[in-house]
Amino acid sequence: MEQNKVDVIIIGAGLTGLTVAFYLQKAGKKVLLLEKSDRTGGVIHTIKENGFIYETGPNTGVVGTPEIVQLFDDLKDDIKLEVANAKAKYRWIWKSGKWNALPSGPISAIATPLFSLKDKFRILAEPFRKPGNNPEESVADLVLRRMGRSYLDYAVDPFISGVYAGDPYKLITKYALPKLYNLEQNYGSFIKGAAKKKKEPKTDIEKRVSREVFSVYGGLKNLTDVLTSKIGHDHIILNVSETKVNPHEYAYRVKFVAGDKTQEIITRKVITTIEADHLPSLLPFLPDNEIKQITNLNYAKVVQLIAAYKNWKGKELKAFGGLIPSKEKRDVLGILFTSSLFENRAPNGGTILSVFMGGINKPEIIEMTDDEIKKIALKEIKETLKTDQQADLIKIFRYQKAIPQYELSSGKRFASIEKIEKQYPGLILAGNIRDGIGMADRIKQAKQIAEKIIKK
Repeated sequence: MEQNKVDVIIIGAGLTGLTVAFYLQKAGKKVLLLEKSDRTGGVIHTIKENGFIYETGPNTGVVGTPEIVQLFDDLKDDIKLEVANAKAKYRWIWKSGKWNALPSGPISAIATPLFSLKDKFRILAEPFRKPGNNPEESVADLVLRRMGRSYLDYAVDPFISGVYAGDPYKLITKYALPKLYNLEQNYGSFIKGAAKKKKEPKTDIEKRVSREVFSVYGGLKNLTDVLTSKIGHDHIILNVSETKVNPHEYAYRVKFVAGDKTQEIITRKVITTIEADHLPSLLPFLPDNEIKQITNLNYAKVVQLIAAYKNWKGKELKAFGGLIPSKEKRDVLGILFTSSLFENRAPNGGTILSVFMGGINKPEIIEMTDDEIKKIALKEIKETLKTDQQADLIKIFRYQKAIPQYELSSGKRFASIEKIEKQYPGLILAGNIRDGIGMADRIKQAKQIAEKIIKK
């Protein structure tokens, strides 16, 4: 590829990189994607095996932004969004030896055994409490202040386990849950803020932000495969190594090894979408004090065990899945009921479960043997889902850097990213090191970056 024909080089062909490249190319920009692995998609990967379909990375997303709605509109001739089965809308929370549905409205909130009577009354006064004045307040401290201990223990703690595999005492609300933080800061209350936001005028596309859980038919890999096809394999180089970026006059020289050849390309814009700890070797020209603020990022270590059954005989799984609060002192974070959520993920009468273990509070689980992990997971399935039948398929996946934790260091990380991008025009540090960790966050960030470049 000729040097003067590349407008933008994107490093990392996960969902963020692919989405940026798709929109830039759609606008007529010449794009080159560099990927260190032998495939695109990053952590997103779907496997079809023995009649089952399962994910080895993210299992679901949420239709939470206009950008994700727009992406599926733009790809509608090639892919179809699949929203979760309405019968599986309930989230189960484990308490005192049984599952309880997480309340979905005021009546169920009053009736649930998950929350104490004191906290049920306490929530009535939530709209009248003063907003907090600590911008770096933890999620746990915020919830204790506004809603009470039982809400923290049996709603927020398991939610944080399900999303971040994290610790609500370490995650900072402003960074980890900015929408929740802004409800209190902008409206004075979660309840008042949610009510007022519902009444605010919305564009047609904003009205379609349904907050529904989604995948795509056939698995999430189909989404990244379609994006890859749209971009074109001529604009993607796989199995890239020794990539380094350095300033070159008013542009950047990108040097890398592909196959047995070292290549150099000059481009005015470079977008990185990779993990924080890979940035120092990729961008050796950055000041140590700034790059250290970015690499000071903690990742949750997570183990996922897939247990698939062709003829399920356990508890009826009419739910999204079950989350285990830390207070319950069990060995798993939760169990996702994938085949209850989406069609054709298991044979008729069968089921497929994803058991998640480890996280910030139990990182040692990732070092266990397969047999030890299997023993833990099958024990949890037996005791919580009432079956000791043999699984027809078991697979174990370990993720050393599963989910970045938006903890106290995040403010300095975001400030350093902003400073670096101002100091080095044309360099954009993207990916889940900022702007959120979910699929909707990745797509939103990617589209906004693309739009900014297109407008210049």
